[in-house]
Amino acid sequence: MLGLGLVACGGGDAPFGQAPGDETDTAGIPEELASDLESFTYNPDNQTLTIRGINLEDGRFEDVYRRRPALDRGDYEAYTAQDGSLDRHSTAYVRDIRGTRAAIAVTGGQFTYIFAGGSYANQSYTAPVLPGSQIEGGLVSYAGNYIGMLNVEGSGEDLIPVTPGTPEGIRPTQAAEITGTILVNASFSDGTVNGTITDRVIVDIPSIDVADLDLAPTGIEADGTFFGQATVGNQVRGEYGGIFGGPDATEIAGVVHAQEHIATLQNEEEYGLFVLAQCGTEGADPLCNQPVP
Repeated sequence: MLGLGLVACGGGDAPFGQAPGDETDTAGIPEELASDLESFTYNPDNQTLTIRGINLEDGRFEDVYRRRPALDRGDYEAYTAQDGSLDRHSTAYVRDIRGTRAAIAVTGGQFTYIFAGGSYANQSYTAPVLPGSQIEGGLVSYAGNYIGMLNVEGSGEDLIPVTPGTPEGIRPTQAAEITGTILVNASFSDGTVNGTITDRVIVDIPSIDVADLDLAPTGIEADGTFFGQATVGNQVRGEYGGIFGGPDATEIAGVVHAQEHIATLQNEEEYGLFVLAQCGTEGADPLCNQPVP
């Protein structure tokens, strides 16, 4: 499987105070993560998702994606878009926990290029403790499922069929998904966050071994945002960023971008997301259930 090229863009201030159905743009999202995505509008109650960007159009092109439950992975809802059998196919994943949300959208490759990007936002945020505080409760964990997509060809089950005999070189493809388990630890006492994504499997190509992707320690800003390096074996292979949300940071949402990080692939890129509840809070993942000293 050969990796494909990528086009990128992004910039601005972080979005806050978002409610279900509000537009979440990429203002304040690092360019490496936002890339081609301009914004998304997601309503978890109605299960509707609108994506702006992620195409060849100049200006503010938007597309209402179709809900695709068969492509759901873990806690993440899947949506897709494709206008015609010879047009690019796009897959998006999204999750919202009490107003803290993230989404990614990635097209399958066509003519050796893809379009991709991610964004995240919260509805509110307060830290468990003040920076520098030694009060108990400053160290918290978040755990759960991770979903990402690669610029390699997946199974294609959601593609609109083409006419028999259509040349392979002009056919669009569907991006392959990659799943995993993520653990994030955050110390609000010293303002640092780090984590790892393990048990990583390319859903459509499970025979390929995929290394853990580590989220190197980085600082937590006063507004709850963070941005750092994604590494494999302490070698930098990309970036990750996100935002904490809720009272006492009960949720976290973020986006991961990595490249040239899977040994048996070439020129591969990955965009992924995580939206997790804090361990010990409502909706926390069963992985949080660990022995107490």
